[in-house]
Amino acid sequence: MIAFHQHQCRLERVIDMRRWTSSLILSILSLGLVVPGPVVPVQVVHAGEKAGDNADPLNSPMWEEMRAQFFGDRRYEFDARVKVSVPSVVENQAQVPVTVDARQLSDVRKVVVFADLNPVQHALTLTPHDAAPYVAFRMKVEQATPVRAAALTGDGVWHVGGQYLEAAGGGCSSPAMARNKPDWSLTVGNTRGRAWRQADGMSRLRMTIKHPMDTGLTRDNIPAFFIEQLRVRSTGGKVLATIEMREPVSEDPTLTMLVRQPFGENLIGVEGRDIGGNVFSSKIDTTWRESRLDNAKRAE
Repeated sequence: MIAFHQHQCRLERVIDMRRWTSSLILSILSLGLVVPGPVVPVQVVHAGEKAGDNADPLNSPMWEEMRAQFFGDRRYEFDARVKVSVPSVVENQAQVPVTVDARQLSDVRKVVVFADLNPVQHALTLTPHDAAPYVAFRMKVEQATPVRAAALTGDGVWHVGGQYLEAAGGGCSSPAMARNKPDWSLTVGNTRGRAWRQADGMSRLRMTIKHPMDTGLTRDNIPAFFIEQLRVRSTGGKVLATIEMREPVSEDPTLTMLVRQPFGENLIGVEGRDIGGNVFSSKIDTTWRESRLDNAKRAE
């Protein structure tokens, strides 16, 4: 009888302990504290949406902050038609190639590229006035992070795509290589590039601009100094696209875009401005992408 009573007491203590543990976990969750374990995505449910519709596919702990920072209260959806390409292995964290392609969407008004876990998340914003919602560039990453692109369509919806980038990091806090050259300031804004006309009426524009793109995060206390805006124009002055750039864009930015160049023009104008007030401009030649030999073969 005594043994049975002792067993019953132990059983009641176990039950009380389980109840206490459950209450403690619920209290911690209600306070918003972090519980060790796998990351559980925070789910946002908008009017007319079902639970689970908008769970972050990349399970980022920063997703809610990113959503509030870039979209506010606007409607958004994760959309595979917004394609983000990053390398599977990163060898240089200060020069990570990123390609964003939202051409499967129609009526794209703006494309924003950001990295959740970077110290400065916003990398660039493309406004395709008369261009495709496509951009390829290189960026700095401080650690492994989701890299995302969000395309705003004419109906007011943000379409979000992304990839998780595995990287050792340190790119944002690395000093610019140009700082090792005593005459680096003499070449700031120098632009070289080429554009190739395509049969679909678009021109593939690729350019490199000399600029240190300092983040302001290096150990030598060099302040932030970067190109803040680029404007791509036709020869007649029509704005084809604008790009707002931020600190994460790599030193000597290399950009690839698809713009609709007016028929009969063979030059594309590029105008830029950095946060130091420096203004620069260049003209880039345009040639046909296909060779004469290819055209002759088609004629046959």
